[in-house]
Amino acid sequence: MNLAARLEPVRRWLVSESVFFTRPAAVLRNYDHRSDLKPDLLAGLTIAVVLLPQAIAFATLAELPPQMGLYTGVVAAIVGALWGSSRLLQTGPTNTSSMLIFATLLVAATPGTEDYLKAAGYLAVMVGLLRLTMGLLRLGVLVHFVADSVIVGFTAGAGVLIAVSELRHVLRLDIPSVPEAGLTVRMILLQIEHTHWPSVILAAGAFAIAALLKRGGPRVPGAFVAMVAAGVATALLDLDHQGVQVLGAIPRTPPPLAHLPLFDMALIWRLAPGAVAVATIGLVESISMGRTLAARDGERLDVNQEFVGQGLANLASGLFSGFACTGSWLRSATNREAGGRTPVAAASSGVWLLLIVMAAAPLASYLPRAALAGILILTAGALIDRREMVRVWRTSRGDTSIMVATFVSALTMPLQFAILAGVLVSFGRFLLKTSTPGVHSVVPDENFRHFVRADDMPVCPQLGVIEIEGPLYFGAVNHVEDAIRANQTANPRQKYLLLRMHMVDHCDVSGIHMLESVVRLYRRRGGDVFMEGVRPGVRQMCALSGFDALLGEGNVLDQSNAISHLFHKVLNPGFCVYECPERVFGECQSIPKDPHAAHLPDYEHLSQRTPPELSPRDLRARLDDPRGGTLVVDVGEPGEFRNWHLSQARNLPLRLLAAEGLALPADQTLVFVSRIGRRSTLAASIMLDLGRKDVYSLRGGMLAWEAAGLPIAVE
Repeated sequence: MNLAARLEPVRRWLVSESVFFTRPAAVLRNYDHRSDLKPDLLAGLTIAVVLLPQAIAFATLAELPPQMGLYTGVVAAIVGALWGSSRLLQTGPTNTSSMLIFATLLVAATPGTEDYLKAAGYLAVMVGLLRLTMGLLRLGVLVHFVADSVIVGFTAGAGVLIAVSELRHVLRLDIPSVPEAGLTVRMILLQIEHTHWPSVILAAGAFAIAALLKRGGPRVPGAFVAMVAAGVATALLDLDHQGVQVLGAIPRTPPPLAHLPLFDMALIWRLAPGAVAVATIGLVESISMGRTLAARDGERLDVNQEFVGQGLANLASGLFSGFACTGSWLRSATNREAGGRTPVAAASSGVWLLLIVMAAAPLASYLPRAALAGILILTAGALIDRREMVRVWRTSRGDTSIMVATFVSALTMPLQFAILAGVLVSFGRFLLKTSTPGVHSVVPDENFRHFVRADDMPVCPQLGVIEIEGPLYFGAVNHVEDAIRANQTANPRQKYLLLRMHMVDHCDVSGIHMLESVVRLYRRRGGDVFMEGVRPGVRQMCALSGFDALLGEGNVLDQSNAISHLFHKVLNPGFCVYECPERVFGECQSIPKDPHAAHLPDYEHLSQRTPPELSPRDLRARLDDPRGGTLVVDVGEPGEFRNWHLSQARNLPLRLLAAEGLALPADQTLVFVSRIGRRSTLAASIMLDLGRKDVYSLRGGMLAWEAAGLPIAVE
């Protein structure tokens, strides 16, 4: 094999992966400047007005300089829009991610130091690499393992933490930044007498203005108006000289390259748990938002492409003096409401934000920190989705436990570990759910069209029908086998089992071993196992493992006529007539059930003598004897008799034998025949008790006669 052939798989992989990075070319190639440019630019400007106060507020929430929030807003908006999959998703700083970033950075450095700023950039790069790797490996499916209740619980906990943390800025108390809500509350209570009332008034005013304007919808920049009003009040009343803390001047420069440490392993290990948490929660939020927006417009979201876009946005943000970012629901909704048509709208919001900052950055020196705190408390309240929490509480115990566990963990543990705890709990619940699939005994409904759970309904004494509602993999096989064995123990007379497999989408080697065990169990008891509704993937696994040879091709039935086949070809109709009072299947409805015959005693108790038997060959020899003298009596039901019988036989159903048996010719030897020999043995015992002596039963019944290759008559 030459070098080119060896490198061909690598070349194909590089071509497939290059699609992720050429996304901007696809966006611009299909862009219609005449119809899309103006709406996109106007939507981008609207987003930028909303983004400006949020970028500053969320940076201060993470104890980072305001300019880092602005740099993040500029870079992440452009990269996330052009390399992502969603048409409307706007990427940048958010409140939950900022709170999580703050909790993570506290482990690595002290707020306000140069190391703290470098750690923020390094964290963004780590988050970007994690998301980018997941996208390139096409691991978008992993977001499905995080329950929505994790997000509900985490965001509610983050909302409480944000409100408590910002309260110290509202009161302007000299309290250090700590991630524990309880500790912050205790420190506030100890210093409450030092409250700075001008700061409280500014915070309350900003809160009120933003709350009132919020009712106008996402297109009304309530936070922007509130910040401008607070800044004007501070400048006119000279409040910065009366103790009101202000942000200070913001640099009027494009995002500069950050000087980050290269392969600082100590820093990596300190940031790793938080990086995983930030990457996870951000991806789940972004994908959820992207799917919601795409569904509203009938579009499709490429999850792996969005992973790549989010990864590149974080990488760029970290390298250009920003911090970790994710999708924002408010700004994405603003994009949609403002008429954004393509990803260019979200990307242009970053350009507009840069232009606004470069033009008006000096005005930030009058922005009071207390006003930002008031706005952040308002956004924190929006994170506590009370309606959704009540909905989860009412509908699912499992989701409620995950939501409560995540919420409590967010208030009592470092946030990075709280979100990981929620993810682990949801993943554990997933494993528990898949390892205990539904295994139910089912029977036809009253119209015999669908199967329903048996519960307290009667079941067939001969045939058990069990439906498996999940994959047969190593984690679930013990539960499935235990349920099947429990059903067999509860119904010991059921010799046959039909497994409904239409909801089994996967079967591994452990599943095959379990099925083999069940087949051997029933065959040891003289019965058998049948399957219907087997999916192609499961059928292929059965063939590759050799299980189909053990089960037998005839034991895999068509879903539409499985019961009919088993009823007419496998089950004992005589059992239905004489020993079963129920009518479970549609095929049972035409079976006669005589009250007296249904309670006939077991044949073992009818006579102390064992009726003699004839083999099929012996009976054939007697029938071929020209002297005659042998009468074959088929004790099956008329329907059975019409389907197959010996040509010389006459039909006398077993239920009539006790009344009409004495009328049988006394000068002939009686040989009783049934399907498998059970009813014929019972008939011979009845005739012995009635005084007849020359009576026999055909050993093995019609099945043995057919197996011997002897002729069968059919009407």
